[in-house]
Amino acid sequence: MGWKILEKKFLNPDQTLYELVIAAPDIAKKAKGGNFVILRISEQGERFPLTVADYDREKGTITIVVMKAGKSTTELSLMEVGDEILDFVGPLGKCAHIDKYEHPVVLVGGGVGIAPIYPQSVELKEKGNHVIAILGARTKELIFWEEKFRALDVEVIITTDDGTHGQKGFVTDRLRELMEKQPLSQVIAIGPLIMMKFVALLTNGSKDLPKVPTTVSLNPIMVDGTGMCGGCRFLTLDGQTKFACVDGPDVDGHNVDYDNLMARNSRFQKVETERKEEFDHKCRLMAQADKLNAEGACED
Repeated sequence: MGWKILEKKFLNPDQTLYELVIAAPDIAKKAKGGNFVILRISEQGERFPLTVADYDREKGTITIVVMKAGKSTTELSLMEVGDEILDFVGPLGKCAHIDKYEHPVVLVGGGVGIAPIYPQSVELKEKGNHVIAILGARTKELIFWEEKFRALDVEVIITTDDGTHGQKGFVTDRLRELMEKQPLSQVIAIGPLIMMKFVALLTNGSKDLPKVPTTVSLNPIMVDGTGMCGGCRFLTLDGQTKFACVDGPDVDGHNVDYDNLMARNSRFQKVETERKEEFDHKCRLMAQADKLNAEGACED
């Protein structure tokens, strides 16, 4: 028995970004912001982690937001409501540390990272915090859940690289403006590694900006999610190796070796590209065969 897809929604016009609501009552009972799940579509499929984007304890559902990148995320995008995912394991990792803070808390979501800052925004608001959410992407079509954030009564700032929506520029531009204007208690950044790296550099203290405690969420290559495979190591501190799956995924952003992590995340890029191209080729052949069969049936 698998985990049933209850809802499916594409979030951008070219359908590269999509949202799935999964029936997973046991996971929904315990899930919190910062947790992740590991899923496997089929017996032959790979295991891959996705951060929890939302949870509903009453309905018993977990929401994930996925960007089509390789074979597995493309294959997942082809599944429909009613289909079942073979493995859906969680909640894994440590949940985010949520407290009541004196000054505003800024959550920075870059690209698909917009989704996992949502549950943390909810939990921070429930504690009575002043929450500012910076939602950033390359272009307007990749900004999503804006109204969902506004419904939380958080301060929302939109930024796009090309200026097609919100303010033109990078999330770090808007974050710098906030840091110059007022004291901040915490910064939480989730998105591409390069984005989190520059957020952490900005908040690490300088002659013109104060140091602000910063948390980032890591989503590296991993197999088991329990610290056994060692693939998600991100730091060696005081002789101890830290793993994103058990020591995170939310970790101190000022302690991450981003360059090493980016290099290791690209180790299997060639293989992933080849598998994706092979999968796309098979899909095209199947589509052509279906079209020919349909035309033959019409002729009959």
